[in-house]
Amino acid sequence: MRGNQFRQGAVKEVAMSERARTIDTLLDERRTFAPSPEFLSKARVTDQSLFEAAAADPEGFWAEQAKKYVSWYKPFDTVLEWDLPFAKWFVGGELNVSYNCLDRHVEAGKGEKVAYHFEGEQGDTRAITYAELLSAVCRLANALKKLGIKRGDRVGIYMPMIPELPMAMLACARIGAAHSVVFGGFSAEAVRDRMNDAAAVAIITADEGWRRGGLVPLKRNVDEACEDSPTVKNVVVVRRTGNEVPMTEGRDHWYHDLVEGESDTCEPEHMESEDLLFTLYTSGTTAKPKGIKHTTAGYHLYAMFTHDLVFDIQPDTVYWCAADVGWVTGHSYIVYGPLGNGVTSVMYEGTPDFPAKDRWWSIIEKYGVTVLYCAPTAIRTFMKWGPEFPQKHDLSSLRLLGTVGEPINPEAWMWYREHIGGDRVPVVDTWWQTETGGIMIAPLPGVTVLKPGSATKPLPGIGAAVVDEAGNQVALGGGGYVTLTKPWPGMLRGIWGDDERYRETYWNRFGTQYFAGDGARIDEDGYFWFMGRVDDVMNVAGHRISTAEVESALVDHPAVAEAAVVAKSDPETGQAISAFVTLRAGYEGSTELIAELRNHVAKLIGPIAKPKWIAFTPDLPKTRSGKIMRRLLRDIAENRKLGDTTTLADSSIVADLQRRATEEEAKEQ
Repeated sequence: MRGNQFRQGAVKEVAMSERARTIDTLLDERRTFAPSPEFLSKARVTDQSLFEAAAADPEGFWAEQAKKYVSWYKPFDTVLEWDLPFAKWFVGGELNVSYNCLDRHVEAGKGEKVAYHFEGEQGDTRAITYAELLSAVCRLANALKKLGIKRGDRVGIYMPMIPELPMAMLACARIGAAHSVVFGGFSAEAVRDRMNDAAAVAIITADEGWRRGGLVPLKRNVDEACEDSPTVKNVVVVRRTGNEVPMTEGRDHWYHDLVEGESDTCEPEHMESEDLLFTLYTSGTTAKPKGIKHTTAGYHLYAMFTHDLVFDIQPDTVYWCAADVGWVTGHSYIVYGPLGNGVTSVMYEGTPDFPAKDRWWSIIEKYGVTVLYCAPTAIRTFMKWGPEFPQKHDLSSLRLLGTVGEPINPEAWMWYREHIGGDRVPVVDTWWQTETGGIMIAPLPGVTVLKPGSATKPLPGIGAAVVDEAGNQVALGGGGYVTLTKPWPGMLRGIWGDDERYRETYWNRFGTQYFAGDGARIDEDGYFWFMGRVDDVMNVAGHRISTAEVESALVDHPAVAEAAVVAKSDPETGQAISAFVTLRAGYEGSTELIAELRNHVAKLIGPIAKPKWIAFTPDLPKTRSGKIMRRLLRDIAENRKLGDTTTLADSSIVADLQRRATEEEAKEQ
């Protein structure tokens, strides 16, 4: 039964202050899932005690967590120094993140525990224990020091999803050099811009990477980037595919040659709590990317704390975050959180459909994965392919599912629970950002009653609100802008080299509140329902309508696997809704189906939300991380010249969409 219950008829205006407008809320999902007795029998947290402790004494709460999760060389003497908008956490403390991720587990007798089950796209596998990972990191750290890389330097990392990627990050952390990982799907130009902004002294890369059976020319991209990156003096190259690549004498070094003969012990640097751990670049409203700064103690604590509690980590957990380490999800929930907590993880190099569309499910069955964390866009792709692919495999090892990256449609949530989780495991939807360092709003699976499509409530110690244009909290049932109302340990410490841009981007709009850039509604139970970036809000005849809610209504139709909607200029309503729809297997696009989908949205939400144009497409333009590029869809809808397409996973989709959009608009007229 497809049980969505929406407010029907005309759009209902939400409660708002007399001074400000906010975002109209449309959807009203009523299904709920309480923690099952089976899950509760092993759950780590089953009551409100953490929330109560954090509310009663916030600084005391975080001090207790820091002592519980982190091994310190020198204890901190001040929990928080807060000079809005700049925070310093655990001041006076000294630690090393590499030590916390590796040495202490080996010293505790867990050296033979597997840290990573690596699965290469071509079928090669490696099982790397904590002791082996420690030895490899130490050898690389010693080699980097011999190249002259020292504490305080910045090192670029541009690699495929192979174990040498976290090894490189941990080796940098061990010697006190900050790393800046660039996603392996980015262009030479993106590498160049990031290396120059960070003034990186070295880049660690690979000869090539595998993607869907094809080759990604990583080293050649680095060579091109280095033509205009004067600070880069050394390039370290992992041999992945074995194909020939040019090597510049004096600058380029083979990874295997560098580490050969190096000692497998390397004393970790004693880092101060606020020393820079890494920069990670995220897109901005200008052409220049923002180098988000994360420091040592607060970030690492927060990654461990959230990983442990949100995913209900058990001694026998086999955990798989299916993101790429090139994004913050991979930093926090493939490297620093899981390794800090001493967990066994799966690391997969390739795509979900290579060599077949059941690759993920075969991996889960092979390694006995208990926790899967992935993006809603992947789930909607699996919906499009059909349930027969997961049905080929035994997925009974799974005890928890998670989602990350964008709001999840209720129907995708339900499909994930039913077809991947066997209709028995909790689904934890998580909201956070590169800037927050870790998960901010999510269920605790042994405590929270789940609602399909909702990230539920802020975690213990986190302050979040939904506010109107004037910064006032909206009434329950209302929609608006998501803000964070107090500092937290994992928060960004600014933008590399640009403190003023940090203030302007995140703090100017609401003064004392951090503005996340996302919209949400908050229901009668205080649950957050994220509606995407506020620049994805459409203004239709004076109503501010979230793209996510219209997309959810479209995906509610049994024919639809995935949908993306954008605003298109309209002489009558200011903006009208243009929809791009991918159908499930067995359905075909037609004029009749377009009319049916428009009426379906009108019935579930109201006539104001009915798409004026619908174009069917076998896929949507997405980045390599799986995010839909609505900016390009807006260009297509408005028949404008396309913006930058270099980060697309498949740029051919855009030309096809332009043709389809033109055809469907002509039919409508």
